[in-house]
Amino acid sequence: MLPQDKLDLILRRHEEIGAKLSDGAAGQEFVTLSRELSELDPVVEAIRSWRSAAEDLAGIESMLADAATDADMRALAEEERGDAQAQLVDLEQKIRIALLPKDAADEHGAILELRAGTGGDEAALFVGDLFRMYARYADLHGWKMEVLSTSEGTAGGFKEIIASVEGRGVFARMKFESGVHRVQRVPATETQGRIHTSAATVAVLPEAQDVDIDINESDLKIETMRAQGAGGQHVNKTESAIRITHMPSGTVVFVQDERSQHKNKARALSLLRSRLYDEERQKLDSERAADRKAQVGSGDRSERIRTYNFPQGRVTDHRINLTLYKLDKVVAGDALDEIIDPLITEHQAAQLAAQG
Repeated sequence: MLPQDKLDLILRRHEEIGAKLSDGAAGQEFVTLSRELSELDPVVEAIRSWRSAAEDLAGIESMLADAATDADMRALAEEERGDAQAQLVDLEQKIRIALLPKDAADEHGAILELRAGTGGDEAALFVGDLFRMYARYADLHGWKMEVLSTSEGTAGGFKEIIASVEGRGVFARMKFESGVHRVQRVPATETQGRIHTSAATVAVLPEAQDVDIDINESDLKIETMRAQGAGGQHVNKTESAIRITHMPSGTVVFVQDERSQHKNKARALSLLRSRLYDEERQKLDSERAADRKAQVGSGDRSERIRTYNFPQGRVTDHRINLTLYKLDKVVAGDALDEIIDPLITEHQAAQLAAQG
């Protein structure tokens, strides 16, 4: 059974927020309350629907238990009982999922870090493909993506590219992309038609807010230098690139994409904050559960999570043994949700199982 006292608390909180907003809450309070209300709305709707369905089922059971109910009405009630029971189970599951503990970072934006792994030039080209996939995916969800730092490959693509993705609920969906992505295809430079296997690593860090992590200026070593680009370009003529070293942790970030030193410093600080936040989260996670790395979405970089096989036109996510024969649509970003949605469902199922 669902915890009725907890459901009552949710309904009361929903009413309280509505009343405060009606009374004229303003500024940051209005923003905070509005966000909480929008998060509670679907839960409250599910609770009310579940209670209404429970009342309907009780009425049907009462009708069936009444000896005075005639045969036609009894047959109709029997038919309705099955539908009512199925609806009740479905709504109860929705509520259980809605009541699962939320990751505090789920509503945050994310820092996306892609790096070429084994495979040389082909790995760098694959990083370029993955970046375009995520850029398209972000666009489809109405998120804003901004490149923070790049290191281009010698034959195209990127040895490394780092970008921020801003929007509501970005980390909740993107966190399942962390890991090693493997590609199998015939490179454009391959004359014998042989299939090569290359890899790229994807790291998705929750974008830290100012309230999430405190950085002391005295802990930072900030250096300016000329950006690393092709000779003769403006990017090499001014010392606009910024490298920041966080002395206590040894974490180093480097940003060079903007011509403005001020903008590069702001971006570098944002990137540093997110990396330190991610390190702190991982430390806390490992303290809470020794087997955290085995869970979906743990961000374990050492394990291959997905294979993109171009000759067969398939994508396989190894964590849930899901294979889709629509590689073109996935790589274009259009069908990526068809992989991420089942990963989220699997993650929720694991959380429900852990709760017993």
